Amino acid sequence: MAADAPVGRVNQKQRTRGAIVAAASDLITGSAEVTMPAVARAALVSEATAYRYFPDLVSLLREAVDGTWPSPAEALASVAHSTDPVERIAVGTERLLRHVQAYQGAVRATIAASVVRPGSGGVRPGHRFGIIDLALAPVAGSLGRERPDAFRHLRQDLAIVVSAEALFTLTDLYGLSPDEAIASAVRAARAITAAALTSAGLSAADLLTEPGRAG
Repeated sequence: MAADAPVGRVNQKQRTRGAIVAAASDLITGSAEVTMPAVARAALVSEATAYRYFPDLVSLLREAVDGTWPSPAEALASVAHSTDPVERIAVGTERLLRHVQAYQGAVRATIAASVVRPGSGGVRPGHRFGIIDLALAPVAGSLGRERPDAFRHLRQDLAIVVSAEALFTLTDLYGLSPDEAIASAVRAARAITAAALTSAGLSAADLLTEPGRAG
């Protein structure tokens, strides 16, 4: 019997941890604020117990959403063979923001943590950057090589609109519905990309022959 006791404790800890993660997973798909006390209540454990398993809310949220975010390739799968960065960034922007909307509880809590802990590395995963880079792959060679500053500015400008912050600004402050907000962000991403390509003098023929294109 004594030998069974450690195994029982391990199993109980696993069940408790699983219950906390499951409670967090249920909460993050809603629009309510996600906090450690709320997660603890949903998991039927004390807040102190929740903190024994996870040092902070962000570490819990990371585990709760692990594997749910699309990779850049998955986000751009429908335009994988397209060489048009405008089309590619539009698809990537919508896919990212749809996911943000679906898991907004976790996203909002993670943003809040990054605001109160400025400069703390790794608080936010930065999914947008991989999507932006893959969307711009068809012009990474030409624009990135010939006009590196313009390419860098394009990536920076896109990071503003291909973002959860843009979505929440449009829904929370401007009063748009999620669909309207996502459509607005997609239009902005398309316009920024198209303007950068026009300014660089890149034509459709350039994109078709670009050696660094995706696909």
